[in-house]
Amino acid sequence: MPSSVSWGLLLLVGLCCLAPGSQVQDPQEAQSSDHGHEHEEHSTCHNVSSKVIDMAFTLYREPATWSRHSNILFSPVSIAMAFAMLSLGTKGDTHTQILEGLKLNLTETPEAKIHECFQHLLQTFQRPSQQRQLTTGSSLFIHSSLQLVDQFVQDTKNLYHGIPLGNDSIHSVNHVGLELGFHIKPDSIQILKPPLEPNAERHIVENFHVNRKMTIKVPMIHCLGNFFLHRDKELSSWVLVQHYLGDTTTFAILPDPGRMLQVEKKLTPKHFEDILRKIDIRTANLHFPKLSISGTIDLKPVLTSLGITKVFSNAADLSGITEDAPLRLSQALHKAELTFDKEETVAAGDAKWEENTLFEAPTVQFNRPFLLIIKDEYTNFPLFGGKIVNPIEK
Repeated sequence: MPSSVSWGLLLLVGLCCLAPGSQVQDPQEAQSSDHGHEHEEHSTCHNVSSKVIDMAFTLYREPATWSRHSNILFSPVSIAMAFAMLSLGTKGDTHTQILEGLKLNLTETPEAKIHECFQHLLQTFQRPSQQRQLTTGSSLFIHSSLQLVDQFVQDTKNLYHGIPLGNDSIHSVNHVGLELGFHIKPDSIQILKPPLEPNAERHIVENFHVNRKMTIKVPMIHCLGNFFLHRDKELSSWVLVQHYLGDTTTFAILPDPGRMLQVEKKLTPKHFEDILRKIDIRTANLHFPKLSISGTIDLKPVLTSLGITKVFSNAADLSGITEDAPLRLSQALHKAELTFDKEETVAAGDAKWEENTLFEAPTVQFNRPFLLIIKDEYTNFPLFGGKIVNPIEK
């Protein structure tokens, strides 16, 4: 019986925040060329973004998918774009499962429009901005002995900026069939920048309660000021909203002690919209940990919870990528990074250390696990979601 071999196909997908001015295209030229399609693209992409948001909250409602003892950070938009791109090379049930798992309903939005939306999203991220610029890109690495389908090469290049590359360093191994290795390169963005005057900020090392049995010392920033802050009774949580220059907004959700699991199960896109309507400016004494977090997530159980399973099995149909031999997805890894900075925030109001204000203001301490959601306001796409369990975990 002849031995079978396995070639690895590596897919790199990344999202990062860049300084302005790195693009040479004239903003007025870009605006003029895109104006005719802007309304239609916005309508289509709004529908797709709502589906990606729904997918993100589905993941939040599946806490068994995640580690309960480690930080979690994932990019819903990166995951959706990566697998939408991968779907270009899939057929049959494998194809259907991926799109349905991403909550993309083809009866509501034709598949071609979905890919056009992600193409528009990539172009939007690459437009020059006076405040910030997001860029993302995809690359495919496959052993040079495997012949790629021309249509797949052109589609990934034109729609997702994906460029298939030969890579002889991907070694063959004895195995049944061919395996497809999947990897998302690090995502990073600077977040959580309290809108405070320097004299209203204190840095103190305090306790952070990882769980009932574990307490650690964490550098905390103490701030008294006006924040977009909401007390959500239904979730038994405090919700802090931070608006940043460049149309990026961060939501930090702090459940009451022992209520994290209930919050993860209750959180829905509709509830999230209610929070946005109810949020108001209020004075508070805020304690927030300094953050510098990175980690790797195995996406296979995450995707399985979304119903995306066939692509990992021997029954996978990836013949749209190569017809040389059958492929299956063997591994899906997602790397992400989160850093803390406190500049370039849109302030909710001036901060003052006044005795009467200090007496009346509630104290909100992010000294236990909390959830994060980071959204791009222009496109409405969720850039990041996560859970901070240990702020000093590396």
